[in-house]
Amino acid sequence: MPARSARGACARRVLSKTGLSWFAGEVALTLSYDIAAIIVGFIAVVWGADRFVYGSAGLASNLGVSRLVIGLTIVAFGTSAPEMLVAGMAAAAGSREIGIGNAIGSNITNVTLVLGAAALVRPLRVHSRLIMREIPVLFLCMGVAWFFLSDGEFTRTEGFILLSGMFALIAWIGMQGRKQQAEEPEASVGAFAEDDIPDALPTAKAVAIFLVGLVFLLLGSRLLVWGAVGIARDLEVTELVVGLTLVALGTSLPELAASVAAARRGEDDIAVGNVIGSNMFNLLGVLALPGIIAPGAVSGVIITRDFPIMAGVTLLLLLMALNERNHIGRKRGITLILVFIAYFVVLFLNPSLPSSFT
Repeated sequence: MPARSARGACARRVLSKTGLSWFAGEVALTLSYDIAAIIVGFIAVVWGADRFVYGSAGLASNLGVSRLVIGLTIVAFGTSAPEMLVAGMAAAAGSREIGIGNAIGSNITNVTLVLGAAALVRPLRVHSRLIMREIPVLFLCMGVAWFFLSDGEFTRTEGFILLSGMFALIAWIGMQGRKQQAEEPEASVGAFAEDDIPDALPTAKAVAIFLVGLVFLLLGSRLLVWGAVGIARDLEVTELVVGLTLVALGTSLPELAASVAAARRGEDDIAVGNVIGSNMFNLLGVLALPGIIAPGAVSGVIITRDFPIMAGVTLLLLLMALNERNHIGRKRGITLILVFIAYFVVLFLNPSLPSSFT
């Protein structure tokens, strides 16, 4: 009898180890599928956004819209297209916090990683007009968004107000651009004037490119959201954390590419202005979609932790630029990147962190 009991215990241990190994293998396999979905989704979203903007710009040009207005509106809006599509898809799929986290996390990523990388490529000189005009508007957008979320509820009305603010922002940018063009006829119309605004594109081809870009945006964002929800489930972290980290990093790739390219060409105002403009679009257009599509309760940690961090890094950017030369050098760029790494790693690797802030 003792020998039989020993054999039974041994068999149970073997079965237990086998079961654990099988479970671990299943989790690893599922996680690999989710990671693959996010990577493919990122690629599709970034490429789709590029084609969407190119087709839209070509179509608008054929309809008689000036290159200046196209550069200041369609092209500028295009870098926030991935965030908007992902936020909308996430809200429609019942994952509202991925969309909200994406908007806030993208702003943090833009100021820290994107501008930090651009400053490493070439020290950035911030134009005084940017400090006096655009950055205060960004803080205003931040204040309005914080006010709407601070009560723990995000209503459809508040979402529509933010979306209306985005269209008002586009109109304001267009007016400021036309005013600047009148004062400085040689002024550039945007970071992508040469590449993203085609000189001559047949209307049929423009429509085709626009539709292909839109399809890739929709499919890529849906795939990205599916993978992000899966990773949150597999790693037992909240969807908010995934939205603030992985999704925000992926959807900020267009801004990263644009600002680094502008810094390399010595177009400092465009490198910094791209980030400021994108952050305003995120707070108005991207953040609006979860409220419009899936209004409801908002996690308090967004207000007590992530909003202050977003405001803090934006204030840090302003303080860095307010020196005798309005200059963001390589040392300051490294500082911004280190802030991004610290936020990303601590937040993603410590899922219990949010509970300590509530």
